[in-house]
Amino acid sequence: MRESEKIEFKEIFIDEIKKEAVAFANSQGGVIYVGIRDDGEVIGIDNSDEIMQKAANMLRDAIHPDITMFVHYRIENMEGKEVLAIEIQSGTDKPYYIYKNGLKPSGVYIRQGSSSVPASESAIRQMIKDTDGDVFEQMRSLDQELTFLETEQRFLEKEIDFGGSQRQTLELISLDGQYTNLGLLLSDQCPFTVKCAVFSGKDQSAFQDRKEFSGSLLKQLDEVYAFIDQHNNLSASFSGLYRNDTRDYPESAIREALLNSFVHRDYSYSASILISIYEDRIEFVSIGGLIDGIGLDDVLAGLSICRNRQLADIFYRLDLIEAYGTGLPKIVNAYLGSSVRPEFLTTQNTFKTILPNRNKKKQADVLKERTFLDHIQMSRKQESPEQRIADYLAEHGSIKRSEVEKLLGVSQATSGRLLKRMMEDGKLYRSGNGKMARYELM
Repeated sequence: MRESEKIEFKEIFIDEIKKEAVAFANSQGGVIYVGIRDDGEVIGIDNSDEIMQKAANMLRDAIHPDITMFVHYRIENMEGKEVLAIEIQSGTDKPYYIYKNGLKPSGVYIRQGSSSVPASESAIRQMIKDTDGDVFEQMRSLDQELTFLETEQRFLEKEIDFGGSQRQTLELISLDGQYTNLGLLLSDQCPFTVKCAVFSGKDQSAFQDRKEFSGSLLKQLDEVYAFIDQHNNLSASFSGLYRNDTRDYPESAIREALLNSFVHRDYSYSASILISIYEDRIEFVSIGGLIDGIGLDDVLAGLSICRNRQLADIFYRLDLIEAYGTGLPKIVNAYLGSSVRPEFLTTQNTFKTILPNRNKKKQADVLKERTFLDHIQMSRKQESPEQRIADYLAEHGSIKRSEVEKLLGVSQATSGRLLKRMMEDGKLYRSGNGKMARYELM
């Protein structure tokens, strides 16, 4: 025999055997022979029963998930000497790993030729995906050293139990006691972030402020909303004697856009949620487009097929979500009565929500109206005095000399001369005398 992809020789029983066992379980299986040198020389072992028991105890305690049902031990006689054969089948709960090293390359091994080598992180993720399925939330987390200080506080505030059994019910912990990716999202060690940027204009040429938020998703939600709220200015308008204060953006629309970005994000990608605050709008960009077969019209109509259902369930328990499929319709309803409307754009891998600044639009309308009035006034200034008098008469029927003074902003003498000239030209006639005299069109 020679060492190969499925055969490993060990001269004596050593701790390294667990690495070989992990590699075989994560690959196509194989046999570890204890009592044979690397060159194939059989030297045998003493106390074979005792060594077999040590091997069984070590592999049972040092490797996760439980590998014992895939390991078989036997004593073989080779060249008149006893050799321990440890046969490991390919496991069904990959990746197997050395517990003290965790689900990372230093703990996960695979077979490569006649050697056992650390698995890459991408290989580890693929094994998890193949074993646990394609649902990110349900896969085992690569990081198993998790804490939940922020999440525990949120559950405490809502008077909801967050003990070990509750975490398993919520699917933060799998049946075999491993933290899932859902647990990772709610842990203080959550690796996914939100990046916010503020620009003073309508594009990204005038940068003003930026901040990145990390930690538990629940912590990020609170902190990101507070950051946006700081930039959600208040504008006042008056209706008669009463003052009306209006925020640039409806608070409910910001809340729903933010929750939508968290709940429907595709966490199998590491890209951050991007929130950009401009002079006239806020843009929320989340990685992960619509689920295949679902259109934007379906979502706006209230159809909900959630990418992260367990996460949505937890948000529902914490009163962050009132009902499934109501997020986008709520955003639309928040702008009812406004002259602007939110926009939703989707690509294969992204979803963008655009909330327009209600008050910025109002200011633009006022400016447009002022420009229009200025245009009218300018046009009137460009008209001849006689034409302006004629326009006034066409609307009012008659005019006095004192009214001409006010209309044109001229002196008494100038207004008198204009009226006299228009009568001589046959455009006006006068009725009455003195201060009571009135002028009408011919």
